[in-house]
Amino acid sequence: MKSEYQIRPYQEQDFPAIQRLNAAEGWNQLVRLHDRTKLAWQHSNAAFVVEHAGEVVGYVRGMTDTQVTLYICELLIDAEFRGQGLAQQLFARLHEAYPTTRIEVLASSSSESFYRGQAFRPFYGFRKSFE
Repeated sequence: MKSEYQIRPYQEQDFPAIQRLNAAEGWNQLVRLHDRTKLAWQHSNAAFVVEHAGEVVGYVRGMTDTQVTLYICELLIDAEFRGQGLAQQLFARLHEAYPTTRIEVLASSSSESFYRGQAFRPFYGFRKSFE
């Protein structure tokens, strides 16, 4: 029996659905900077989507050197589909693709409990935007 969810590599035709998810989540900078966000997806070498009934309902976008480190840029699951293990399946897919890498992610305080529940440990970091 085929799973009702499919995790597959990002394709350019997924981008409008990704932007709809970003808008619904209130990630307005990614939506406002549409062209730059699209270029970021095109240049990311660790990018997967979750599909349900032909619709993109989640995604992960990251960058990796393929051997040591994989940086998660964004991870988002549609609110209607949360709590079903889809983010964990995305992590498993990333690990399958890049088995020797550690995963680094900058997370908001609202997602801290999720990442701790996935055995991530906190670390100290910085961010600076030039806009």
